[in-house]
Amino acid sequence: MLYTLPIIAALAGWLINTIAVQILLRQLPKRRETLANELGALAGQQFSFAAIKEKLTDPEKIKSIIPVVETHLDGFLRDRLPKAMPVLSMFIGDSTINQIKSHLVAELDALFPVMIHQYLGNVEKDLNLEKIISDKIRNTTAEQMQLAVTHFLGRELTGFKVLGAVSGLIIGGLCLLLVMLAA
Repeated sequence: MLYTLPIIAALAGWLINTIAVQILLRQLPKRRETLANELGALAGQQFSFAAIKEKLTDPEKIKSIIPVVETHLDGFLRDRLPKAMPVLSMFIGDSTINQIKSHLVAELDALFPVMIHQYLGNVEKDLNLEKIISDKIRNTTAEQMQLAVTHFLGRELTGFKVLGAVSGLIIGGLCLLLVMLAA
């Protein structure tokens, strides 16, 4: 019976750490408000609209959409505009269409960065990322929070339980050794 002491201590260590993990997971919903505020603030500090504006208004990015604009303008000038204004089709030929298209494309090439920059400026004013993230966390259920933490920290939580078993085994072994030395 005495030799089972390390095994019993290992089981006790594993059980204690398993209970500790369960208690921690149950405390998450109670701390949801604090977690929501802190994670929302962190996201708000880390997220930069300036970087997004810079990437989206990059001249190379704008140039990559110009072929799509040209194709759309060509279809508009050759098909939809003459249908909408049949008299206009009598005066506009291929060379005029190509001139109009090239001028419009050049104008749009200059206009796109300004439009995107202004649009993102408006979005930035209206979009409170800190509040959005805080609200999303506040609205998660206890089960969702526990599942997310368990999924994210699964290995660490298992390691914590195993650490309890190993430390219990070591303590039980030391106790067994002390009992045997005392006898």
